Amino acid sequence: MAGLYLEEFVVGHVFHHTLRKTVTESDNMLFSVMTLNPQPLHIDFDFAAKTEWGKPLVNSLFTLGLMIGISVNDITLGTTVANLGMKETVFPHPVFHGDTIRVETTVVSVRDSKSKPDRGIVEFEHRAYNQNDVLVAKCTRQAMMLRKAA
Repeated sequence: MAGLYLEEFVVGHVFHHTLRKTVTESDNMLFSVMTLNPQPLHIDFDFAAKTEWGKPLVNSLFTLGLMIGISVNDITLGTTVANLGMKETVFPHPVFHGDTIRVETTVVSVRDSKSKPDRGIVEFEHRAYNQNDVLVAKCTRQAMMLRKAA
C-alpha cells in the first residue's frame, strides 16, 4: 500500500503532495446537486454575478473533500482504520471554477491507541492553496492508523 503506517510518521514532517486538481464548473455543480445544497452562490450564475465575488464560489465542502483526498495516496491509502474527526476547519479565500488546488500536510502528533495495540492516532494539518499560492482551506484532522504487522 502507498499509505504509511503509524511508526513511519514523524512529527513536524511536511508532505508536499504532487497530485493537483483544476476545479471545474462540473465539479462544483455535481457536488452541490449530489449533496442537495441549493445555495445559489454555488449554482446560480445570475445570482452569483450580483454578489461581491461576481461569479459562483466552489462549494467549500467540495474544497475540504478535495484537500483531504489529494493527501490520501501519499499518507493514508490502505493504512487508515478510520477518520476520527476534523477541527479548526477554515476557508480563508474562496475557490472559483478554473482554480488549480495543491495541498501540503504536516504531521502534528502521533500517539499509540490506548485500547488497540495494532494502531494509533495521527493528527494532520492539511493546507490547500490555489495556483497563486493563496491559502484557500485548512483543517486539522485525526486519523486512526495501522501499525506495521509484527
